[in-house]
Parts: sequence; C-alpha cells; structure tokens
Amino acid sequence: MAQELAKLGIPHYYQTVVGDNPMRLQQVVRIACERSGLLIFTGGLGPTPDDLTTETLADYFGAPLAEDAAVLEDIRHKFSRRGRVMTPNNHKQALIPTGAQVLPNPTGTAPGMIWQPRSGVTILTFPGVPSEMKTMWQETAVPFLRSQGWGKEQIYSRSLRFWGIGESTLADKVAKFFDLQNPTVAPYAGKGEVRLRVSARSTSEAAAMAAIEPVVAQLQEIAGADYYGSDQDTLAVVVGRLLQQQGQTLSVAESCTGGGLGQFLTTAPGSSSYFWGGVISYDNQVKVNLLGVKPDTLARHGAVSHEVAQQMAVGVRSRLNTDWGLSITGIAGPDGGTDTKPVGLVYIGIASPDGQVDSVENRFGVHRDRDFIRWLSVCAALDLLRRRLQSSN
Repeated sequence: MAQELAKLGIPHYYQTVVGDNPMRLQQVVRIACERSGLLIFTGGLGPTPDDLTTETLADYFGAPLAEDAAVLEDIRHKFSRRGRVMTPNNHKQALIPTGAQVLPNPTGTAPGMIWQPRSGVTILTFPGVPSEMKTMWQETAVPFLRSQGWGKEQIYSRSLRFWGIGESTLADKVAKFFDLQNPTVAPYAGKGEVRLRVSARSTSEAAAMAAIEPVVAQLQEIAGADYYGSDQDTLAVVVGRLLQQQGQTLSVAESCTGGGLGQFLTTAPGSSSYFWGGVISYDNQVKVNLLGVKPDTLARHGAVSHEVAQQMAVGVRSRLNTDWGLSITGIAGPDGGTDTKPVGLVYIGIASPDGQVDSVENRFGVHRDRDFIRWLSVCAALDLLRRRLQSSN
C-alpha cells in the first residue's frame, strides 16, 4: 500500500496496527483525523463479532448504518455461485454508514467504502485479504483518488543494495546525500544487507529518473564493490547474471546450510543454465566419500576449518565438473560451539576455473539465531563468488 501511495504522489507519514476493540479503534481514528486527510483501513470488514471497522467508524462520526440492498444481493449471489448458503451474520457486511459510497469487492463478500464524513477527511476501507484489497485498490480506489486531484505528481524510486558493509559505515560515507530534498536518499538495513533508496517526486517518470540517476551513479562509485545490485536484484540473481555473461558453471557443497545455498540459487529464473547442482555433506563420511575431503584433515583441523572448506570446494567442482566450486561449513548453533570455535563461525571455500583455491572465515556472532546464521552464510558465499566474478570480468 505504501508503494501504491508513492505512485500517486501521496505522502505516507503514519501507519498504525490496532486490535479489534471499539475504544482503541476510535482512539486511532481521532488521532488520525488530527494529522491526516486520507485515512486507509484494512481488515475488520468480515461477518464475525470481532469485525468492527465499519460500525466503529459509523459510531465515531455519528452516522447511522443502513443495509444496502445491492450489496446484500451481491453477497447472496456469490454464496450461490459457490454452492453455499449465506448465513445470517453475512447481513452485517451489507451495512454501510449513511452518506458513504460502496467500494465494490469483485472477488470476496466484504465490500469496502469510500466516505468523506467531514470536510478534509476521506476514508477508504478494505478487507484484510491482500488479493481482494489489491483488486479493489486498482479498480476503484485509484480512479477515485485521481478524480480528487491526487496523482498529478508521483514518487519514483531506485533501491541500491549493498553487501559486506555495515549500515553505519555506509551512512558515514554517503552522509552528504541525506540532506538532499528532491531527490532524497534514505538508508535501510535488514537480513544482513544495506539499502539506499533514492526517490524523486515529479510529474513524469522520465524527469524523476533524470534527477535520480546522477545521484545513483555517485553512490555506486563511493560504495565500490560493496554495491551489488538495484531494485529487485538479489545476490542469487546477480551471481547468475555474471556466470551467464562469462559462460561459466557452478556447483556447491554445503554442511551447516543444509541445501540453503542451492535453494537460493534456484530462485533465479534460468539458473539451470549455470547451476549444475550440489552436495549436502552434513556428515563427515559424506565429505570424505563424495567430496574427497581427507580424513587426516578432518582429524587435525575439524570439519569447521579453512582446510575442509577448501577441500569441499575442490571436491564438488571436480565431481560435478563445473568451472566454480563453492562450499560452506560452520556452526549454526544454538549448540556445538566451543571457546575456539564458537557458534556463528563459518568458513566459505571457493575453487576457481584456473585451479586457485581459497577460503574465508566469517564470525557471525553467538547471539544470532540458527536460521539467521545460515542465511548470512548463504549470502556471504554468494557475495564472495560475486566479487571474484566481477574482478575476473
């Protein structure tokens, strides 16, 4: 919804989550009316007693509810079409505050409403079901808002994505850009990566992009190799693109990530042209028998080590006959860590087409949960490969 508002040039300043309680709902409405002219509600339009949005809004603005015959007939028709009998509580969904317009729901039984209960306040309500809300937004709400003068200017954005650099470090490098007014630059961080969103308000996309692109170019230059892609790019997509450009193939060997690296790689369409497969070598015997890791290496250095990561990468590259071999071995926790090898210690091995073998140690921290350590391991492995591919291009 925030993205859709941006397309219409509507500033999105606040959002609130509130439970199904009339008093708290009315408190939210009161606060919202004091600071905003457009109020959008999702959820609470169903037939059950805890669906309170419509009646609470009607009560707050002192408008009686009236049954809309056309809405009731539409609900009956939908039940009949599905071979079901409409229950009495569905009558509730046909109650609309006096003065409000129905916001039709083509697929579900809960209509929304478009209501201007007082000067300067416009209310739109939608069901909580995302697919229903999206259809109603596009078919009815957007045309209505445009008719009210919204959408003359729109907000266009580019999102730059970075891996291998912390949010504070990147923010310090690009601090001067945060003072820009149009376009604006805003930092975001999550799931191990950092993003910079560059946004411009304009009457046309071409004009907005003309303002955005010079800023994007400067940010990319400052960040250097820590910048990996834009907008919908993922590390898997970027690595796949580089492999395709260079006509090279990849195989993976995984221990602590249990197939997560292969799974992420295959989220990119067309990945079968460069990703040939992998080995999940959770047990040491699999490392020895399928990947050729030496028992002596395991005995001397342990499964979580530079040496084993390197031998795993070499082994899978040889076994699957690919240009690149990438491996992960580590301690995802919550158990299994020691003073010398704590939870979060992960080694990534890489074997390149020219026969060079290397590995990188990562310490992702003992206080992060298992799934997050595994995710960081997958992304760090792909980022290592991305940098090697870019440097060899």
